[in-house]
Amino acid sequence: MYKKVTQEIIEKLEKVVGQKNLTHDREKMEDYSHDEFSLKDIAKFPELVVKPEKTEEVAEILRLANTEMVPVTPRGGATGLTGGCVPLYGGIVLSLENMNRILEVDLDNQMAVVEAGVTLSEFYQAVEEAGLFFPPHPGEESAMIGGLIATNAGGARAVKYGVIRNYIRGLEVVLPTGSVIHLGGKLMKSSTGYNLLNLIIGSEGTLGVVTQATIQLMPSPRVMRSLIIPYDELEKAIETVPLLIRKRILPLAVEFVPKDVIQITEEFLKKRWPCTQGSTYLLIILDASSEDEIDRLSEEVAETCMEKGALDVYVADSPKKQEEVLDIRSKIYEAIKSHTLEVLDISIPRAEIARHVKKVQEVSQKYKIWLPTFGHAADGNVHTHIMSARFEGGKIVSLPEEEWKTKFEKVREELYKDCRNRRGVISGEHGIGIVKKSYLSYVLDEETIELMKGIKRHFDPQNILNPGKIFD
Repeated sequence: MYKKVTQEIIEKLEKVVGQKNLTHDREKMEDYSHDEFSLKDIAKFPELVVKPEKTEEVAEILRLANTEMVPVTPRGGATGLTGGCVPLYGGIVLSLENMNRILEVDLDNQMAVVEAGVTLSEFYQAVEEAGLFFPPHPGEESAMIGGLIATNAGGARAVKYGVIRNYIRGLEVVLPTGSVIHLGGKLMKSSTGYNLLNLIIGSEGTLGVVTQATIQLMPSPRVMRSLIIPYDELEKAIETVPLLIRKRILPLAVEFVPKDVIQITEEFLKKRWPCTQGSTYLLIILDASSEDEIDRLSEEVAETCMEKGALDVYVADSPKKQEEVLDIRSKIYEAIKSHTLEVLDISIPRAEIARHVKKVQEVSQKYKIWLPTFGHAADGNVHTHIMSARFEGGKIVSLPEEEWKTKFEKVREELYKDCRNRRGVISGEHGIGIVKKSYLSYVLDEETIELMKGIKRHFDPQNILNPGKIFD
């Protein structure tokens, strides 16, 4: 179906982006063959990596690829966990890393205009220097804005402030044919035709390449505080969350984390979690406009947690303490990564979390495989890590490859079936990519999937843009 990248095509692309922005040396292209998904057997080498510096170059690249029937895989920071930027059919990897300019931070409209290759870390720094606040925190700060938009990334703060979609006001997008469209702008409201802006967000680079985004910002919260609450039982911890919300307490973030992964991450970082009690922790982050308000909220949260059986409430009230707590939480994946086969991204009604995690524990015991599970307690996003190991006596014990290989698919299938039974979805924030596409029909009916395929065919009739992702 697709043509190979010929020397003639390379020469044409060299005229577009220059020799320094082309890579076809196999050794140098290895980094462009995969993302952060642990099982590297999904890796595929591209035939060519192209690094444009402006939108007009992206348009020329896609125009040529569409004419020559060469597949193009857009790529940001490659921090994804589903193979979304793996060049499944070879062809061209279109890396946005050189389109990394922050074009404007507009204080009057509280909006920023940035290119797709700006990293989350760079973006946070520029926004904070301007005295403003970008609420979403999807996690890995080397992720790029284009990739965050492509997956509609979420993160811990989604419970109060929403996901990336809630902050994208405008997009510049290059279509597979090379046409450039501009959607939205510095607007708070629009009811002008179909919302193509929201269609592009979360489309995983299959409909168009985002080159520029206009992003809504907010005033910075004056005070933030982290509370760590230990429980003996997960159910009690999870039951606390709807009670907080019924009391009109809406934290910035609510995370549930089991003790075993905290202990491993403490050892990995050589840092200490504030408490050792219990078997499960709630990490609750509050923000407020004053010290008095944060004190009042902290007291209300503490009372509510104790009412539901919390063992104690620990307060990280200094920036240093908060930084250490958040560092431990954010580095859990790094600490257990070497034994992780896949990170599931199931999203279910938050009232179902405890029952779903109980099912995870049953599956773990049934297959004698470690399935550490934690996530965003207030928005129902649960991350179960399927491991190539058991956890015994406080230690990770590796399983033989032939053993975990026989269990891996069975474990994943059981948990996705439980997700379906609880009227959930198989991805809350990571996207579908390659890894999850065979399970899409578990949670979406055939008519819905066919509508999605029809949209893909309309945007990309020749199927050259990120082919093989979401569905075949």
